[in-house]
Amino acid sequence: MEFIQKQLTRIEQLLINEQVQKKEILSLKEASIYLGQSKSSLYKLTSKREIPFYVPNGKMIYFKRQELDEWIFNGKVESTDEIENGIEKYLSQTLKK
Repeated sequence: MEFIQKQLTRIEQLLINEQVQKKEILSLKEASIYLGQSKSSLYKLTSKREIPFYVPNGKMIYFKRQELDEWIFNGKVESTDEIENGIEKYLSQTLKK
């Protein structure tokens, strides 16, 4: 019986995740699921204004899924190869002058 309960919980979680993936506007809870972060870490990010968010009536916090995606991709850390290629490109342009 415990196995069945765990499976049902897992299926329920997958359905919730699928619904979140389809929504354009996310609540704080949905954004935490989408990003895989706790609600408290999202509260910290919003209080520091490090993540884009909306508070239409001064109470509930909402996020645009597309802006969350952009926020994630703006935090890219370049690989060693990308850094080395950038250095080589810079040096080749500088030495030509």
